This record gives sequence, C-alpha cells and structure tokens, in this order.
Amino acid sequence: MIDTIAYALLGGFALLLGYSFVGYPLLLRLLAAVRRKPEPHSRQAEWPTVSISVPVYNEEAQIRGLLESLLSLDYPADRRQILVTSDHSTDRTDEIVREYAERGVELLRMPKRGGKTAAENAAAARLTGEIVVNTDASIRIRPDALKPLLAAFADPTVGVASGRDVSVAHIEADANITEAGYVGYEMSVRALETRADGIIGASGCFYAIRAHLHRVPLPEHLSRDFASALIAREHGYRAVSVEEAVCLVPRTASLQREYRRKVRTLSRGMETLWFKRHLLNPLRYGTFAWMLWSHKVCRWMVPPGMLVAAIAIVLLSLDSEAGRVLATLGVVGCVLAWLGWTWPASRPMPRLLSLPTSVVLMTVAGVHSLNKALHGDENATWEPTRRETALSTEPNA
Repeated sequence: MIDTIAYALLGGFALLLGYSFVGYPLLLRLLAAVRRKPEPHSRQAEWPTVSISVPVYNEEAQIRGLLESLLSLDYPADRRQILVTSDHSTDRTDEIVREYAERGVELLRMPKRGGKTAAENAAAARLTGEIVVNTDASIRIRPDALKPLLAAFADPTVGVASGRDVSVAHIEADANITEAGYVGYEMSVRALETRADGIIGASGCFYAIRAHLHRVPLPEHLSRDFASALIAREHGYRAVSVEEAVCLVPRTASLQREYRRKVRTLSRGMETLWFKRHLLNPLRYGTFAWMLWSHKVCRWMVPPGMLVAAIAIVLLSLDSEAGRVLATLGVVGCVLAWLGWTWPASRPMPRLLSLPTSVVLMTVAGVHSLNKALHGDENATWEPTRRETALSTEPNA
C-alpha cells in the first residue's frame, strides 16, 4: 500500500514537472501555428513620446554607466524623457544623477524609503510620455533596442511590450552559469506566448507600457512588471515580447544574493496574481487564464511537489531497491548542492555542481516564497540585486 501511494506521488510530480516545462511549450507551439497573432512591427511612422523611468536605491557604482547607455539610445532626444526615482538613497546616487541635469535627466527623490513599486507609483505623475519604459540600474540596453520595443505599439491591440533578456557574464568572471540557461529558456517561452496570444508577464529589466495603463494604481508590495500584463489584459490589450529589443542582464555571481532575489521575486509574483486572481477564470479570460495557470501556478507548485517526491522516495527506500537507489542519488545531489552553495563566488563553479545547486536553490526558494505569500509577508522595500556591471556585450544565453 505504501509503495502504491509513493509511486502515485512520484508519478503526479513527474506529470507536473513535465507539463510545466515541456508540455506547456509544446501546446503553445501548436496553438501558435493555429492562431498566430501578428508579430510586433519593426517600424513606426511617427515615434511616440517616451518616458524612461528608473527606480534606484544606492546605485552609485552603476548609475553613471546606466545613464550614459540611456542617453546613447537610438531615439529622438526631443521625444524622450529620462526620470530617475531615488528611493531615499543614502550613497552618492542622487549627486551623480544631478550631474546629468543639463543633459535632460530628471531626479525625483523619495522623502522616505518605500520600495520599488512605491517609487514607480510616485514617478507616474511626473512622466510625460505616451509610452513609459521601465528599466533598472543593473542592466544595459543595446543602443538599437528602444525603437523595436516602441514600434510594437503601432499595433493598437498591444498595451505592453517586453524586451528580450540576454544573460551575460562579467568580462572578468564566469558568474552563476545556471542562470543563463534558464533565462534563455524563459525568453523562448515568451516568444511562443507572443505568437499564440500574448505574454503573461513582462521583464522587469526592460519593458514598455502605454501611459494610461502605467497610471493604474497598484499596491506597493506587488510587482508592477508582472502586473503590467495583467492590467493590460483587463483593459482589452495584450502584452508581447520583442525579440529585437535586447537588454543585457549580468548574471549574479553570489548564490546567496540570487537566492534572496528569487524569494523576493517569486513571493511578490504570487501576491500579485492573488490580487488579480479573477484573471484565472477560463470562462471569462479563456486562453490567457490557461496560460496563467500553466506558466505561473504550475511552476510555483513544482518546488513543493519536489518535497512531496522526496518524501515518496524515502517511503520507497524502506523496502524497495529502486527506492534506495533514488534516495542515494538524492543524497548525492544534496551534497553536491551544498558544495555549490559554499563555492567561492570569485571562482568558476564546476558544471558538476551547478545543476544540483540550481535545482536545490530553486526548490528551497520556491517553498520559502510560497510560505511568505501564504502568510501575507509583504515585500514593499527591496534591496536591488547587486549584479556585476555588464561590461561584456556578447550574449551568452
């Protein structure tokens, strides 16, 4: 009887894992072939006015490089506004931003620290463009990336356009190599979603949204980048991913920082979807609801499912040779993950350690995030992920 229950649990987990990461993309591919949505345009007859919004907190090490890259974007300067919102920074961030005032960069300083979404909410009243572009200090946008992103809005059905993240290594180090593969996979899924119907969440690193949608109020503890696609769908628009709009995202060298980032991102995402949970109703939102269940909810269930599978393996190991083999492999994987977790950030991690480390990190972070979301732990204030500066411009994803 115990063996039957254990095998049923393992089978259920295998189905969940397979559907989330293989079955869903395959179904998207079939759907895209049947009902292919228009691809985002590559040109625009008249470029819209655009406001680039950058919320920052203590970014003195990276803000100058970001502003130089934004000022170098291939876009008419008279149709572009750059607004940096400092979340009550305590370092030289504000001083550096003020140096760019003569070049058109504006600074809004928050009177107290309130978090990323609070900074974005406060900035909304100062943004003058028809389209709002959101980015952050840790990434670099390619000079030719902005026009393709904004050209997507020539399609009146598009409310949000998301850039394509490309994970890059710092020129002097081979950082967390497992992140690159996952980012590349995620971007391929978004491309399929765009062709089938529309993406269910934008990239927080680089995305654009119609100004009236950006001004829709959002509680400060929620994630605006994820919510942007949800808000767009509520108002009859769709969100798309633009392949040509490339932004370079340096990988996180420290697994400890990456863990904190994943917990914060996942828990905020869960809270955001709960706030917009009516969109999960397939009778009202059809394909979009199915995509939310598949891309978000099913994936969020994988980490707790992994724990259930581990319990099933322990039960099997009591009187099954196959169970003991699986249990042994699990123990070896956990040992390798521990070695990867303690591996010095200054040294490249061996590939033997990177996969089990990534699996265990994602599992623990997913369970931690679910626990935070279920207990209502809000994540209003944020410590930005301190990534290595994107000095290398060669994609590695």
